[in-house]
Amino acid sequence: MGGNNFNEQEEIFSQVLRAGRRTYFFDVRATKADDYYLTVTESKKFTHDDGSFNYKKHKIYLYKEDFTEFNEMLKAATDYILNEKGEEVISERHQSDYVKEENTAEESVVSPEKFTDISFEDI
Repeated sequence: MGGNNFNEQEEIFSQVLRAGRRTYFFDVRATKADDYYLTVTESKKFTHDDGSFNYKKHKIYLYKEDFTEFNEMLKAATDYILNEKGEEVISERHQSDYVKEENTAEESVVSPEKFTDISFEDI
């Protein structure tokens, strides 16, 4: 199996959530045994005083055997936050006039080729 063939096969499905300076990538990938797992990557853009910028990323890997418990805990934690604090953003670090852009379903599914112009620093 050549390198290009593996890369084409590795990333199966991708979705992107843009949230201010952060972008979240939800990527379904294939293992060498051709089983699937999920990576969730947070990418945050940092702009320097000279106008140059770089991206920092944090990635988690989720495997099928953990999906049920992960989903339950994520739902419990997000429900707790919304029940305790509501949906209004009250952090001073957020823009008070920020309006979330609505994406259509077609816009949220992005092929891996569209990510080639973004370079991330390996952590």
